[in-house]
Amino acid sequence: MDVRTIIDKRNLPSRHVTEGPARAPHRSYLYAMGLTREQIHQPLVGVASCWNEAAPCNISLMRQAQAVKKGVASANGTPREFCTITVTDGIAMGHDGMKASLASREVIADSVELTIRGHSYDALVGLAGCDKSLPGMMMAMLRLNVPSIFIYGGSILPGSFRGQPVTVQDMFEAVGKHSVGLMSDDDLDELEQVACPSAGACGAQFTANTMATVSEAIGLALPYSAGAPAPYEIRDRFCMAAGEQIMDLVARNIRPRDIVTLKALENAATVVAASGGSTNAALHLPAMAHEAGIKFDLFDVAEIFKRTPYIADLKPGGRYVAKDMFEAGGIPLLMKTLLDHGFLHGDCLTVTGRTVAENLASVKWNPHQDVVRPANDPITVTGGVVGLQGNLAPEGAIVKVAGLKNQKFTGPARCFDGEEACFEAVTQRAYNEGDVLVIRYEGPKGGPGMREMLSTTAALYGQGAGDKVALITDGRFSGATRGFCIGHVGPEAAVGGPIGLIRDGDIITIDAIEGTLDVALSDEELAARRAEWKPRPSPVGSGAIWKFAQAVGPARDGAVTHPGGAAETACYADI
Repeated sequence: MDVRTIIDKRNLPSRHVTEGPARAPHRSYLYAMGLTREQIHQPLVGVASCWNEAAPCNISLMRQAQAVKKGVASANGTPREFCTITVTDGIAMGHDGMKASLASREVIADSVELTIRGHSYDALVGLAGCDKSLPGMMMAMLRLNVPSIFIYGGSILPGSFRGQPVTVQDMFEAVGKHSVGLMSDDDLDELEQVACPSAGACGAQFTANTMATVSEAIGLALPYSAGAPAPYEIRDRFCMAAGEQIMDLVARNIRPRDIVTLKALENAATVVAASGGSTNAALHLPAMAHEAGIKFDLFDVAEIFKRTPYIADLKPGGRYVAKDMFEAGGIPLLMKTLLDHGFLHGDCLTVTGRTVAENLASVKWNPHQDVVRPANDPITVTGGVVGLQGNLAPEGAIVKVAGLKNQKFTGPARCFDGEEACFEAVTQRAYNEGDVLVIRYEGPKGGPGMREMLSTTAALYGQGAGDKVALITDGRFSGATRGFCIGHVGPEAAVGGPIGLIRDGDIITIDAIEGTLDVALSDEELAARRAEWKPRPSPVGSGAIWKFAQAVGPARDGAVTHPGGAAETACYADI
């Protein structure tokens, strides 16, 4: 198809910088970069990547972007490449750098929006590889609403430690083993050199791979594209195909908000639960919905989780990593069995121009694998992630139950104002079996930045106490977290939520079967403590983290920082 005969440039945003005598100065800049007259008058496609040298999840993105550009050019479009930031959670974990993580999601969405707006690009192909960059890029697509395709940079390959496959999860848990003398300095040194052997994002169903699974299920990524590991050459073929396909979406004016509907969001939540994905999806899906002007909060996500079977035996709760699922049949295999058994909406549009059901029509079940179970023969009938609510979490909380044997826990609170204090106690083994460790003032406003707690939870597992204590926080947990760990507790302590009112010794009950999180205090006692409570001063007084804290809303709604699609008066794509 020759899209030049179909696409009317007069209706595209780039007409404001390339068409007519008044735009001669603008065109002169484009000529300065080597563009031809023909290229200037074709649709301009932003090719945005989160490439940087911060971490392996981003390092291959620039190479993949070149394949996208070839695809765009082959379909008579003009690609314009640019990069944005990433904060990589694995390196930000366990120290003050994690305050920058969630805020980076907003910066990514904002910077992609501003680049597209400022240069009047007509479409967007976005490449991302790390936890917050995936939702940040998809949020920008929904905000701009120009034809868009998402590309995941791919997962890392598993490492090998003395013949056993390992991931970065084993690395964090090794710190706990080392702290109690179960691993020597030499063994720790050997493990850290082999745990992450290639480019790509953390290899199990942690946050990056969870949101990559979402990208296909929600319809913004080409089928199979999110499963291939970063080092696999087939990634370049997916990138080339995405570059070609974006021009078809421009010609047909298929936009992200045509694709990301309420049903599509429900499909996304379904694959998260079915794959035992990261609890962070319960933060990012509401934020993506917010960009499209759709109400879909933590409780809506939790409702989908409750009725979805857990069928993918993936780490951290299971046995396999993303590479294994791709080789078993990929995300389409997971989606096909969910669709066949009534758990997915098959009529949702996708970036192929076809529906979910049409995309999956030729997918056949692979009986020679045990990575994904049939949806009518699940690992457990309830999804791998569960929402909670109660007098300790009136605005909800979230827990990953994939791999958990016991889903009820009662014990006395042990309160810590900040992760560092709790991590120190864990390192010193200054806790008792049966304790409920409470880490507070780590929410979106109170942190600020809603830090993840993998260092603490992994240390507990390394010490052999992962199933002997529970941990709750108004912050977040890493997708690599396992054990009875409850995050996103709202309202957060910084705004006077109940988690900020409890004291050491208060009895907390967690019931992931019933979906409850309660403290054994009367309403009167909670009210009396609230009257005595005083807000804590923020640990930051200026800069990007301060700006994030001023604007950010509650975790229940996705910790968003602006009014969203429902409040916009004009959409960029229609300028």
